[in-house]
Amino acid sequence: MPFPSASAALARFTVLDLTRVRSGPTAVRQLADWGANVIKIEAPSDDASGEQPGGPRHGSDFQNLHRNKRAIALDLKKPEGLAAFLRLAAKADVVVENFRPDVKIKLGIDYDSLRRINPRLVYGSISGFGQDGPYHKRPGFDQIAQGMGGLMSITGAPGQGPMRVGIPVADLTAGLFCAMGILTALLERDVSGEGQWVQTSLLQAQIFMLDFQAARWLVEKEVARQAGNNHPTSIPTGVFKTSDGFINIATTGGKIWKRCAEALGAPGWITDPAYATASARSKNRDMLNAAIEARTATRTTGEWVEMLNNAGIPCGPIYSIDQTFADPQVKHLQMAQEVPSDDGRKFELVAQPVTLSRTPSRIVARPPEFREHTDEVLKEFGFNPDEIIALKQSGAA
Repeated sequence: MPFPSASAALARFTVLDLTRVRSGPTAVRQLADWGANVIKIEAPSDDASGEQPGGPRHGSDFQNLHRNKRAIALDLKKPEGLAAFLRLAAKADVVVENFRPDVKIKLGIDYDSLRRINPRLVYGSISGFGQDGPYHKRPGFDQIAQGMGGLMSITGAPGQGPMRVGIPVADLTAGLFCAMGILTALLERDVSGEGQWVQTSLLQAQIFMLDFQAARWLVEKEVARQAGNNHPTSIPTGVFKTSDGFINIATTGGKIWKRCAEALGAPGWITDPAYATASARSKNRDMLNAAIEARTATRTTGEWVEMLNNAGIPCGPIYSIDQTFADPQVKHLQMAQEVPSDDGRKFELVAQPVTLSRTPSRIVARPPEFREHTDEVLKEFGFNPDEIIALKQSGAA
């Protein structure tokens, strides 16, 4: 039975996945979920059932990162394994790796080496700090990038010290940017006929994600500070207590502020000199927040969500993750999708957040077992049975 395709969108592309842990697998997941023929390449020495970079193979993290892929085993440190990989790379469209920059050169699988055998190859690389420069040999880690990329300095409450974000945002965004770069390079290849090297790093991705906070420094020379739950420029925007929990309220611009004051039953705030202008609201933020919270504490979160949304004011409850997936809109968007399984297990994984009308993405295959598709894939690439046996006997597959 042929391996199912998650989508028709990228079904014509073959991707060799050399990535580990999170940033690289995140990039490749984007390609796999849109139907690319992804072949995950692991070393024969990897533990087939237990711990490995990224956690246990059957743990939730690994499962969410590696659906819609096939897996083979090749030892690239052995001449036989390297030769087999080069045969695959000669026919592939994309190779993705997140080794430290010097590792791929030692292995002989760097972009320049592979370009000589496949000029059309698009080669995606993710590193901690870049492929060259004074830090290029340093090992990368998400929290290090969050710190050096400025994010921890603007996260958390004022005076409480730097705070990491609760998800590996540098890893995840580096993976997404790498996937975007690969797709851009594939589009360009349709014109030039040539592949190219796509590079990004955790540090670059994290700095890019600073967005308007970075622009405040580059353009206006303002250094953003920690603001807790308060938005740094749109005031009032933040978290407010209700009679049974908390609510997010966001106001941007004078019109929404006026609607907010009226909905909260305080139309006098609109003309009050302490709150009438954006600069006044910024100066008196703490006093205004306290006045708002005195009113929000009188009703439930649900009551305020309905009242404020009806008045055209952005607001919403603050969910725990289980509550997020129980929300009717989240269910409608089908952000949790059941994974097909041939062993009777039933579980769900996080779906793609983008929809295409003609070629949608689906989770069509569970994450592969260790070396599960080695024979199948090698046959597809032209290896005969004797060659496959020889690779296994050498310990290279």
